[in-house]
Amino acid sequence: MSYDAETTVVHDPADRATAVTVSGYLSSLAIFVSFVGMIWHPLRLVVPALVVALVASGMAKGKLQLAAVLIGAVCLFLGLTFAVATGHALW
Repeated sequence: MSYDAETTVVHDPADRATAVTVSGYLSSLAIFVSFVGMIWHPLRLVVPALVVALVASGMAKGKLQLAAVLIGAVCLFLGLTFAVATGHALW
């Protein structure tokens, strides 16, 4: 595929709105799974939730996406700490 320097890419505003909407849903899903994973198998649930949160933050920049990444990181830390302290399974 050849690239022409004169070619311009036109982005539809509806595509932007769709990306922001999907990113919001992915972020809220990542937050929910992070909280559940903090209590039950942190490595099995929180790590994939962090990946989903990072994908969502790559799709659209916003406060919810930032919150999803930060909450996921805190839940991973606390989940691993609680699991090691109480002797529960990490995986």
